[in-house]
Amino acid sequence: MGKIAFVFPGQGSQTVGMGKQLAEQYPEVMDYFNKADETISADLSRLIFEGPQEELTQTVNTQPALLTTSIAILEWFRKSAIKPDFVAGHSLGEYTALVAAGALSFEDGVFAVRKRGEFMECAVPNGEGAMAAILGLDRGPLSEVTAAISESGFPVSLANLNCPGQIVISGSRKGVELASEKAKASGAKRAIPLEVSGPFHSSLMKPAAGQLREVLNGLDMRDAEIPVIANVSAKPMTTADEIKENLIEQLYSPVLWEDSVMKMIDLGVDTFIEIGPGKVLSGLIKKINRSIKTYSISDEESAQSVIEALKEENL
Repeated sequence: MGKIAFVFPGQGSQTVGMGKQLAEQYPEVMDYFNKADETISADLSRLIFEGPQEELTQTVNTQPALLTTSIAILEWFRKSAIKPDFVAGHSLGEYTALVAAGALSFEDGVFAVRKRGEFMECAVPNGEGAMAAILGLDRGPLSEVTAAISESGFPVSLANLNCPGQIVISGSRKGVELASEKAKASGAKRAIPLEVSGPFHSSLMKPAAGQLREVLNGLDMRDAEIPVIANVSAKPMTTADEIKENLIEQLYSPVLWEDSVMKMIDLGVDTFIEIGPGKVLSGLIKKINRSIKTYSISDEESAQSVIEALKEENL
């Protein structure tokens, strides 16, 4: 077996009840949910376990909820002694990866993404920004589309380069609408509006960057113990200063997920383990390279099956 990467999901993977089964059975898992409640002075664990989904899906709640759940699941999985050679996360998931890599404490990670969620929600008045998934159009032609629309006065840009044929665009509501129409005229199969509270990973998020910098400057950022593949560059990062600058830039820059996965494969990774609710990243990785092994861990049963599968590979 080659190298292993742990990957952590971003917004969109949240579900009511995530992590509950492990938390109810293992006190060390529940400890993380309790720590999160204390860190942000809110009953986040109740919201995660009981909902309602609408409240959980609010950016300011989703971000700390997903980080908490993923790290709590990781804590249980660490019993297996399976260790990653690289870690990465999609957007918000990058903060989870940094906690997993020892660059941020769990408490600092929860605090940072709670504030990040607040800043992102406040950066653009509600209803003025939008995002849409564009299916079936390559990044080159789509970049030309968004550049043309932006030049006409309606900002829009590539936000998430997820896998071949799936790119999310983000920007002003009118810009996203016009770019979606033009993308379909240029050969895109579909343009799907996304239910989000803001134009994430676009230039419209720049007002939040200064606020995020202040928060990150107040945290104990350390060098990563495991290389983290950065969203903004698709390259390994390990030093605290580099991590901080990349996190600020990430707020208004595209998430290069396809490039990040390809980079890890180039570095020898042949096994990806998604840790957290859902299987979104596993699905994207399969679309990037079908020969790569992917596993998803969201509860005890899925964790045990992954442990058994990897033991068999090493026999």
